[in-house]
Amino acid sequence: QVQLVESGGGLVQAGDSLRLSCAASGPPFIRNNFNQNSMAWFRQPPGKEREFVAVIGRSSIVKYYADSVKGRFTISRDNAKNTVYLQMDSLEPDDSAIYYCAGQYSRTNTPPKGAGEFTYWGQGTQVTVSS
Repeated sequence: QVQLVESGGGLVQAGDSLRLSCAASGPPFIRNNFNQNSMAWFRQPPGKEREFVAVIGRSSIVKYYADSVKGRFTISRDNAKNTVYLQMDSLEPDDSAIYYCAGQYSRTNTPPKGAGEFTYWGQGTQVTVSS
C-alpha cells in the first residue's frame, strides 16, 4: 500500500519558520526506489484550488518553486530515509493552507509541476500563519 505521510504543520506567527516532512512507503517506492521519484509539495488555501509550491527531481539537481515562495521555501530530500522536506521561512498569512506531498516515478531528472502529473498523494498537513 502506497503511503505518503506528511508532518510538521502547525500554527505559527508571521515571520516564523516551519519544516514539513513527507515519509514515503509502499511498493512503488520500493520497486523503483524512492530516488527515482520526483517529489513535490502542493497547497490548498481555504476556498481556493490546489496550487503548486515546489518540486524536486529524482537527482535532486532540478528544483522548481512557485514564484510566491521563491527565496523563502526550500525543498530537499533524503533518499536514505525515503523522505522529502519543505523548509518554510519568513512565513506569511497567505501561506496558510493544507500542504500536500505528492510523488511520481520519473524517467528523467526533470520533474513535473502539474498536480495532474502526480499519482501518489498524502493526506495533507495544516499550516496556519497568523499576522
